[in-house]
Amino acid sequence: MEASTSPHDDCVEELLPQRSSLTDSLLQQRSIHLSRSSPNNTSQLAIIGSNLCPIESLDYELIENDLLNQNWRSLGKADRYRYIFLKWTFSLFIGILVSAVGFFNNLAVENIAGLKFLSLSKLMDAERYWIAFGVFTGVNLLLLLFASAITTFISPAAAGSGIPEVKAYLNGVDAPNILTLKTLFVKILGTILSVSSSLHVGKAGPMVHIGACIASIFGQGGSQKYHLTCGWLRYFKNDRDRRDLVTIGAGAGIAAAFRAPVGGVLFALESLSSWWRSALLWRSFFTTAVVAVVLRLLIDVCSSGRCGLFGKGGLIMYDVTNDTTTYHLADLPIVIFLGIIGGVLGSLYNFLMLKVLRIYGYINEKGRVHKLLLTSVVSILMSCFLYWLPWIASCRPCPSTLNGDCLSTNRFRRFQCPKNYYNDLASLFFNTNDDAIRNLYATGSNDFYHPVSMLLLFVSSYILGILSYGVVAPFGLFVPIILTGATYGRLVAILFGSYTELDHGLVAILGSASFLGGTMRMTVSVCVIILELTNNLLLLPLVMLVLLVSKSVADSFTGNIYDMILQLKGLPYLEGHAEPYMRQLTVSDVVSGPLHVFNGIEKVGNIVHTLRSTGHHGFPVIDELPFSPSPVLYGLILRAHLLVILKKKAFLSTFPSSTNESASKRFVAGDFDKRGSGKHDTIDDINITPEEMEMFVDLHPFTNTSPYTVVETMSLAKALILFREVGLRHMLIVPKSSDRAPVVGILTRHDFLPEHILGLHPFLVSSRWKRLRWRRSTVSKYFRSFIMWLAHSS
Repeated sequence: MEASTSPHDDCVEELLPQRSSLTDSLLQQRSIHLSRSSPNNTSQLAIIGSNLCPIESLDYELIENDLLNQNWRSLGKADRYRYIFLKWTFSLFIGILVSAVGFFNNLAVENIAGLKFLSLSKLMDAERYWIAFGVFTGVNLLLLLFASAITTFISPAAAGSGIPEVKAYLNGVDAPNILTLKTLFVKILGTILSVSSSLHVGKAGPMVHIGACIASIFGQGGSQKYHLTCGWLRYFKNDRDRRDLVTIGAGAGIAAAFRAPVGGVLFALESLSSWWRSALLWRSFFTTAVVAVVLRLLIDVCSSGRCGLFGKGGLIMYDVTNDTTTYHLADLPIVIFLGIIGGVLGSLYNFLMLKVLRIYGYINEKGRVHKLLLTSVVSILMSCFLYWLPWIASCRPCPSTLNGDCLSTNRFRRFQCPKNYYNDLASLFFNTNDDAIRNLYATGSNDFYHPVSMLLLFVSSYILGILSYGVVAPFGLFVPIILTGATYGRLVAILFGSYTELDHGLVAILGSASFLGGTMRMTVSVCVIILELTNNLLLLPLVMLVLLVSKSVADSFTGNIYDMILQLKGLPYLEGHAEPYMRQLTVSDVVSGPLHVFNGIEKVGNIVHTLRSTGHHGFPVIDELPFSPSPVLYGLILRAHLLVILKKKAFLSTFPSSTNESASKRFVAGDFDKRGSGKHDTIDDINITPEEMEMFVDLHPFTNTSPYTVVETMSLAKALILFREVGLRHMLIVPKSSDRAPVVGILTRHDFLPEHILGLHPFLVSSRWKRLRWRRSTVSKYFRSFIMWLAHSS
């Protein structure tokens, strides 16, 4: 069954001891041992953003009852055309707004960070080094601390990239405040400040969350609070249409972040969505096309220099088009080597990040003050590292291709060097991450960077990326991983330059692809995004090869970073595959807790008592005499619908001998529309008098008469596939024989979680599905065998 607390209640700000212990169990992924008679309480709390919050499941199932069926039959062609027209209109507006926000974010970061680096350069030119260090550190601290403060105090759900939360939402997990207007505002402002603070983070990941928030707001069906209501908008007051809009918005977010419309669609399909269809693909593609067109128009406005320090380089476009791009068979070993090392480094990156996130989680759960203190410490350490490390790098003369004048461009920084010289490490550190990547991807720049500088940049980017993520502020992982991979690719190109004729900038692109494949394990979407980013289709075979190799290698060590964060947060995400031990169990083997049912004509007092004493959200409705000669399952009724009935007090004073249709006439279909964000009704909000407690309610018109049912002998593996593919919240179990109660139990999302199943049946732990993973003992064993073989051969 499901949690008793609503996901729209306020999340826990200062964690109580019992909640803290639950957080520990979520972070450490301990098995939860249950008794067969106890209800399933696994993973009913999860870390959303930076706080511990109650969660529920979403209702993707189409409800069919007398009232809603009658409303559906009353709809004409005009209503259906309005519905189709609104879906496409919303897709258009989502594309326009998401592209505008993406453009604004980029414009703000470029100008804020640009002013900071310009002031720093003037102080360095005047040899006021300590003042420059103080300004650099102080500005970074203020920017990041403000971003962390608004996240902590206004919307903790906006922390991080938001991609794990959006992925869980599209899987059917309803978490509080993740798609609200408040979260959207904090996400936009916090991302700008965080990325401008020289923290090793990016703004691409948050754009997925921002796009999902914008799309979800369109799916609210209007607002009574702000008098924005319309009969047309109520079509979208259900989780199924909101899910489609959020999927479209998330794909548009990636398209706006990278100017990659096709990559945005593929990212939503490959990495986010648990449910897809061709009509959704078409609308998503339309939205990302709108994003591309609007961004192009906005960039043209800035091409004349009217956008401050935004420049003329375009929005996140690393144009490395080179008509002379060639590669030969002899270059393939280097590409395969890039993929292998990228897979190893990516899996290690995920492993270390998970450790750091656990440590940060223990600090953040102590309260708001500790969150801000952690943010301050990380910011100061980052600033010190970024400022003093370039002093190790040697000064290099300006490239001859620039006629000795390299400082007039934004690519090079003089730092402490004399005139007409530049510091290659400072040129990458004291630029935005986008400009640093653009410098690394540049072709014809094989001699611009010293090998030691590239090694220092790679090690620092690798470590700083791990340490940055986990601070309570909005930011993402995409751009730091791309930067780290580009640095690693450049380093490999420098070290093995004598064995390949590939340009170092092109190898940097392949390095980014290999590191993305090693950390995020995406192939098709990353491949297309890389190609759209670089505007170089000639790299397609090499990018495909390096992605396939890196993902295959990394899968042998750890899972992808977003799935690991999902587990760390305790979000009950249902995978698309079934564990082998699920074949050994039937659905009746995992049913736990007492089953609460209602009669077709039920006493008001019984309904109120059940709603107050349980947290279940679905109740079977059973018909008995005089409506049926023997007990029979009539259907399933939701808690939300029961609350509407109690609130309108459609009661009967006496027990009727037949179904009563007069009570249902007091309702319209819109009364049962699901609200979006905001306060939801609870049983405590409804005042029932003692006299009304003795009355009756006819539940027949409001009961879903066609719930999904499975026979008790169905395997758990088969039930999981049905549950996930259809997007269910409740699955009823019916008996094999007719001489028993009509309902055996109810399966919900939490009943399919490994923690619950293995808690009930611990003997199945040994048969749990395992990927081919290289454990420490396995690596040591093969290493010793290899050494012994070498010794024997010699």
